Amino acid sequence: MIRFIGDIPAKSDSKGRFFLPAALRKTLQSFGEERLVLQKDIFQDCLVLSPESVWNEKVDLLQKKLNPFNKLQAHVMRQYVVDSELITLDSNGRLLIPKRYLQKAGIENGVHFLGVNNTIEIWASEKMEGVFMDGEEYAKTLENLMQDNPD
Repeated sequence: MIRFIGDIPAKSDSKGRFFLPAALRKTLQSFGEERLVLQKDIFQDCLVLSPESVWNEKVDLLQKKLNPFNKLQAHVMRQYVVDSELITLDSNGRLLIPKRYLQKAGIENGVHFLGVNNTIEIWASEKMEGVFMDGEEYAKTLENLMQDNPD
């Protein structure tokens, strides 16, 4: 299973392209992933890059949960799929993020690429404060979580 890790800052070039950090590119390549799907995160003020296979798994899971003959559920599926953009890296490992996505996440210049399990989050550098829990809260939450699920 594909896994990304790390917090890597980056800036756009003069044409608004970002280099996908080498460590993240290598992970993609080792799993034979060439295409990515870009979405605005549902809960957070960031963008999410998913390898196409991971995105397809999420769509399959959502589709199993939804009734296509229920108006609200059909609308949820439509919005989830339409609010996505297929992204391919150029030969130099750069990606061009469409302006509407940059605006949705408030990205103006610098970003942080965060490897989060099987996706890559893209955060505006200015919005990084508050992204992480403080150390004590994180430790306590993790401790409680692991006690509740000992396997």
